[in-house]
Amino acid sequence: MTGDLDDPYPLDPRDIRAYRDRGHVTLRGVLRRETIDQYRPEIARLVAERTANRAPLAQRSVYDRAFLQVMNLWTASETVKRFVMSRRLGRLAAELMGVAGVRMYHDQALFKEAGGGFTPWHADQFYWPLASDGCTTAWIPLQDTPREMGPVAFADGSFRLQEGRDLEIGEESERRLQRSLRDFPTTEAPFAAGDVSFHSGWTFHRAGPNATDRPREVMTIIYMDRDMRLAAPKHRNQELDREVWCPGVAVGAVIDSPINPVIYDATA
Repeated sequence: MTGDLDDPYPLDPRDIRAYRDRGHVTLRGVLRRETIDQYRPEIARLVAERTANRAPLAQRSVYDRAFLQVMNLWTASETVKRFVMSRRLGRLAAELMGVAGVRMYHDQALFKEAGGGFTPWHADQFYWPLASDGCTTAWIPLQDTPREMGPVAFADGSFRLQEGRDLEIGEESERRLQRSLRDFPTTEAPFAAGDVSFHSGWTFHRAGPNATDRPREVMTIIYMDRDMRLAAPKHRNQELDREVWCPGVAVGAVIDSPINPVIYDATA
């Protein structure tokens, strides 16, 4: 299965233009279904272990009903590390952003349980103390994901919007951003196992509820420019991210801690 994870994917220049114009792009058939099936059980096992004591859905907040969120699984499993450190995915992130290389910010599994609620509108970079916009998230479903399962949906071009960048994910972000984003077209489409979407840090996105009797299992990888520097945190969420995901890195320095390895470097 190494070719799937390491060999270059034939990226069409039209996909690069789409990503830079809309702030997101979905690439079909990036990974073989057999590759997804090889790594999915280990990811699911770790998520189940780390969420065993979760409260029933009805007792959770809007945010906690949206998904089970487990981060940096690559540090807990050599199998997951092999998947997350894929040079194919890292190269795609670099080429879409137009940078020479990318390093890890962190990974996170996002499992929307059967009957799980909607994911509110939000932009990921609200949480990240990064000095530039050179960051992107790969959204990798671990099964076919029809509309009724709650695939990710994007507001096209919304990375240019300044309004709403002060909102953490929740009921308030959903309410306010529904108004702010009404003039932006929304892209929402089903995914097949092996499809991968990439969205930039300031692209606003959401997901519908999971109306099926099966969990929607997704692995995500957050990449940043290889030369990304740490910005001074603007609020408590970014301060927490600095402590957890950029340990020991000084403000203004390149984020090169042991948990921020380079995944792809075109010059290496």
